[in-house]
Parts: sequence; structure tokens; C-alpha cells
Amino acid sequence: MAAQDDAAHFHADGSEGQTTSRFGFLDADENLPQYHIEAQASLVDRPLRALKYGEAFAVLDSYGDIGWVPGPEGLYFQDTRYLSRLALTIEDERPMMLSSAIQDDNGALSVDLTTPDIRLDAGDETAIPRELIAIERTKFLFKGACYDRIGLRNYDTRRRRLRIGVTFDADYRDLFEVRGSDRANRGKRTVERRSATEVQFRYAGLDEMVRTTSLHFGPKPHTLEPGKAEFVVELEPGANTSLFIRVVCQSHRAYTSAPGPERAGESAAAALSRAAGSLAEQPDRSLGEGRVFARAYRDNRRDQRQITAGITTIISSNDQFNEGLCRATADLYMLATRTQEGIYPFAGIPWYSTVFGRDGIITAMMALWIDPNFGKGVLRFLAATQAKEVDPAADAQPGKVLHETRRGEMAMLGEVPFRHYYGTIDGTPLFVMLAAQYHEVTGDLDTIRAIWPQLKLALEWIDTYGDRDGDGFVEYARETEQGLANQGWKDSHDSIFHADGAMAKGPIALCEVQGYVYAAKRGAARLASMLGEDDLSVRLSAAANTLRENFDKAFWCEEIGTYALALDGAKRQCAVRSSNTGHALFTDIALPKRAAHVAAQLLSNDGFNGWGIRTIAKGEARYNPMSYHNGSIWPHDNAICALGLARYGLKEEAALVFEGMFDTSLYYDQKRLPELFCGFMRRRQRGPVSYPVACSPQAWAAAAPFAFLAACLGLEIDQARNRIRFRNPILPRFLDAVELFNLKLGDSRADIRLHRHGNDVTVSVTRRVGDVQIAMLK
Repeated sequence: MAAQDDAAHFHADGSEGQTTSRFGFLDADENLPQYHIEAQASLVDRPLRALKYGEAFAVLDSYGDIGWVPGPEGLYFQDTRYLSRLALTIEDERPMMLSSAIQDDNGALSVDLTTPDIRLDAGDETAIPRELIAIERTKFLFKGACYDRIGLRNYDTRRRRLRIGVTFDADYRDLFEVRGSDRANRGKRTVERRSATEVQFRYAGLDEMVRTTSLHFGPKPHTLEPGKAEFVVELEPGANTSLFIRVVCQSHRAYTSAPGPERAGESAAAALSRAAGSLAEQPDRSLGEGRVFARAYRDNRRDQRQITAGITTIISSNDQFNEGLCRATADLYMLATRTQEGIYPFAGIPWYSTVFGRDGIITAMMALWIDPNFGKGVLRFLAATQAKEVDPAADAQPGKVLHETRRGEMAMLGEVPFRHYYGTIDGTPLFVMLAAQYHEVTGDLDTIRAIWPQLKLALEWIDTYGDRDGDGFVEYARETEQGLANQGWKDSHDSIFHADGAMAKGPIALCEVQGYVYAAKRGAARLASMLGEDDLSVRLSAAANTLRENFDKAFWCEEIGTYALALDGAKRQCAVRSSNTGHALFTDIALPKRAAHVAAQLLSNDGFNGWGIRTIAKGEARYNPMSYHNGSIWPHDNAICALGLARYGLKEEAALVFEGMFDTSLYYDQKRLPELFCGFMRRRQRGPVSYPVACSPQAWAAAAPFAFLAACLGLEIDQARNRIRFRNPILPRFLDAVELFNLKLGDSRADIRLHRHGNDVTVSVTRRVGDVQIAMLK
């Protein structure tokens, strides 16, 4: 609603408007958007709560329920909605809300409710006055199951008898169906009451997979039938009791008897399914549901402590920023999923809770100084799933890095191409780029040596399949009509266009991708030298230098005073002002003489709206502040721009972007940065305008605050020189001091305090373990 109001207001006064007829509409010659997320209601019009563990995630309303209104709510497992309704009532009435919050570490949802005024029969007086029965609900996920405890306490002075109802259903909709895709045919669903305490839904899919949802209740309900359980609870004054619901998600091949993951043609699927924490464990049947809940809750907490042990932590002088950092850390590790190759940050909830190559790489880059295990896990997983052959249906060629993998029925049947999909132009150079950064921070040559064949194959892909016409630039054109039309990070159907708004015709060479290739070749040259391949190192260095020169000649556009968004198939510039140019700074492909001009465009009134840098500058033909990629603002994109600005010594500019994004976080629930938000101009006494179907949490948005901080501090971790350096550090206006605890370099550890004195920053070491050198460079 806010976005609609703002749109009307800005158009009325003329301060935000579209200069052409393209304000969210398609031209007659354009196709409808691919894989569009259909929405009749915004995700911001009611608070939703997200939980995740392994391959399972839940989207709940603030009561902890599912399905009171249509939308994305549900319990999902392997890209399928295994539970589409779970609704709690007392005497057929919904409880009243008192409070609802995800715990600080994202481990569980805690909800406090109470009874409303209840009339047992129409026309009767109130039989149970409100606020006499307290209801405390705790929900969490662990190893393929959702655990739900409903605690009740009677604060009345008399005995109370209550009917507690739970309605439930499982629709087994593929995630792409939930997003809006229609299907002509579906499998067969059945439901049965298996015992006095268990109901099971079963879906025999067209992909020959059987998916089951088992609901276990404890203690034994008064009545239990498919779709509904009812408890009768009697509470003496001051007494309390608890009810438990355990929802177990499992899948197996139709021709096998035991639950388990798919085994045929596994690759990425295998790395996910057989990893720790993917599948539900069977509890000891002698335990009651209460003890099963308590044991799972204990193990869940223990697991969370284990995965975050030893990471770098941050405390600042600003309590609100500290809250945001705690939330960002919790989000990163909630989205972190164990695979056979290490931890991998799934992209985001609800639409992208799976492996994405690009998202995982950029998240790992921004979090390297906090926890390099993200980098190691991402590198190993993408090396293990690298394409081995040409497969047009998957947009795959040898050496190309995975874009996305899905486990749902539609992906397994090929109704969508994302079972193992490689339609990304930037994932492969980013893979090599991450490897070089990971080694620079960790010195872990064993990991680099283990994936060196895959890195060399990726470099070969860049120069052959990536460079389609041999001009030295990497271009994309999809190999299948089912694939993504645009294959950079801005992959909307209308995101790459010319100054007049006409869509660019491929093959398309994106501005930022050339920067990724440049940084990849420079980084790979260093790795090759360390591995004794000196000739390769020399060739890669020379190729990188040539690319930098040619990039400036082909992409610099005097007309707009910055680099072009892209080159189309005829090598014509897409002379459009965009945030993509900030990535050219990030990768160092921009010539030093261009940096100030690029920064000026990014931070102009058209580029920077007061909250952040827009993806497309105001005034461009397809600018739309409510679009996904053509005028919106993405925290991760802004973080990359800030890192790029800092690389060229533009620290004040980087701090300005950081300040805008910090201010943005204050308007969002739990200080959590969303996937994106709208690009309307900042106005006094008004917060940023939310995007209606943004993911929250989103991995690279969660990692963004760490990148902003590293940019402003000028943090450089150089394992080869055994040195941690702060290059011309600056602190934004909202921070007076920052303390870094357990900052790692090899076997060394350090606690470091940075304090602002006017425009200067001092650095002091409060603890040091090992011989690491720590210095500040002006």
C-alpha cells in the first residue's frame, strides 16, 4: 500500500516520474516476464516469520500459523510445500496476539497469545473472559521436521475447560506453483489417520517421487481425523500444560520402501540430500512428544553454537548497528546449509532457498573476513557441480559454474529448467575471483590445489564458450527458450536496454562481467605462480591487462559520463546509467582517471536517492522505482559499490552509501536489510518504500553490512605477508568506535579497536595471539 501511495504522490508533484510510457508495462513486442512471482497482495502488508534448517524452511504468520490467508506461507522441503495449513484455535476462535518474535539467533519463533472473549453459544454471555489463559508457542525446524510446542497456563481463580483445535492440510505445491506457475497435471495426494496420534499425507508425484508429511500429536488428542485434531484441556487455577505437534517431511523413490534422497543422476542433489541435517531423524518411539521436542531443541541450539564457533564478531558504539549486525550474522548462519563439500549459504526465503552460484559466491566474498568457511564451502561445492559437457537444455558447457539447482517436481520433470541449471554469465569468473580472494585471506593452498583443475577449466570456458565471437569480451545468449533471457545478476526480462528503452539484442556483454573476468584472470595469475605454472601466470596477467585497455575503449561513454551498462550483439553501447559501473570499481577494471566520474554518477541525485544507489538512474527510459532491477535498491549491490569506491580511495563516498543503508535498516523489522526495496526519493519523516515480494532474509543482503564496514575500514587481510592492514580507515557518522574480536589470519588472532576522533581514526590492538602484523596506512 505504501508503494502505491508513494507512486501516486510522486507522479502528482512531478518529482518522480517516467519519461516514457514504460512505467511497469510491457510493450506490444515484448514477452511476459519469465518465472514471474505472481502477487495479489504484498508480503509487507502483514508480518511474516521465517525459519530454516537444512533443506527445510517455514514461512509463518506472526501467530506461528500457516494458511489463514492465501500466500507463500507453508512448511517447505526440497522446493515443495509439505504443509499448506496449520491453524490453532481455542473454542473455535483465534487467540489474541500479545507478541511475536524470531529469537535473536533465528533458532526459534516465540509467540505469546491469550484467549479472546469467548462465547460458547451464540447470544450467550461471555463464558471465558479474555486474558485469563496465557498461550506460549515455540516453533523451530531441525533435520527435516518442524517442532511446535503450545504451552497453556490458567491465570483464573477457577478451573477452566478448553477445546484446543488444530486444522492442517498439505497441498504439495511446487515452489514455482506457489510463485504463480500453472500446471496442467499433478500427482495423486492421499491422507490417512495412521494412529490415535498421527496423520500422514502422501503425494505420489509425476516424477516418481513419493513425498510424505507426518503430523505427530502429543498427548493423544481427544479427536483426530484427517485435517483436524482437537484437544480437551482442563486447567486448575495456576496450572499449566503443553501440547506438541511434530511435522516430519520425507521423500523417497516410488519403487523404494525406505525414505531417503534421490540417487539417480545426483551431483548437486547428492551433495545436498546426504549432507548432515537434510533429512528427518526418527526419534526413539519410547519418548513422549514432549521429550522429543526438548531433545531436538537442545540439539538445535548445540548445532547453532557449533557452526558459529570461532567466527569474527563486532561490537560498535551504536547499539542499533549492533542489533543489525547480530541479525545479519544470525541470518547468514540460518541460511547456511551443510553439504558434503562444506557450508553453503542458500540465497533467500521464500523464493530462493536453494543453491545459487552467483549469490553464494558474492555472499562468501563479503563474509570472507568474518568466516572464510563460507568461501571454502562455496568453492568446493561449485567445483563439484561444474558442468562437464554441452547441454543446451541446461545452458551448460564444460567448465561453466552452476547457477541454480532445484529439487521440486517441476524441476525434476523439466517443466522448469532449474534441476541443474547453468544459465549465468557471471558465476564462472566470480568462482575464479573468489578462489583468489579466499587464498589471499587464508593461505589455504590445499583447497586451491584440490580445485585447481576446475579453476583452469573455468578459465578455459571464459575464453571459449564465454567469449562467443573472440573479441575478448564475455557475452551471453541463452541456449534454450526455457532459460533466462538475461543472465547477469540483473536477470529480469527487461533489465538490459538501450537509451531509448529498446531491449538489447544478444549476445550481450555486460559491464560488470568484464570486470569479474579481469579480476579472475589477475587472481588466477597469482595462484598459477604459486602452483608453479609460471607460463600460465604470465599469459593470464597479459590477458587481464589487454582486457582492461579494451574495456575502457569499448564501454566508456562520454555521453553519460560513465561506463555503459552493456554492449549488444552489434557492439553498440547500452548508454544507460546504472549501478553496474560500481562493480567496475570493485573489480579494479576501471581506469583510475574514470573513478571520480563513475562515483559522481552513482551518487548524483538521479543515482542515489538518500537511502542507496539505484540499480538504474532516474530519468533513464525504463526507470521505475518499483521494478525489480530498473530503479530499485539492493543492499548487496550497494555494498559492492562501496567496496569499489573505497578501492579508489573514495572513502567519504563509501561512508555516505553505508550511512544510507544503515538508516534503511532502522525501518525494517529486526533491523534486517531486505533483498531490495523501492527507489523512491528519500523524504523527511518517511522511511524507505518496501518492495512487495522481496525475500527476507536474503544471504547477500545479510552479508552486506560486513562489506560496508570492511570498505570504510579499508580492511586488508594478506596471508602471504602475514599482515592485517587498515588503509586510510574512516568511520561513518553513526559510529564513534568499532571493536573487532577474533579477527583471523592463519593461526594468528587479534582483537582490534578503531576509534574516531573528528575526521581521524586510530587503531589499537587490545589482544594478539601469534605473530600477525597489524598496521594502518594513510
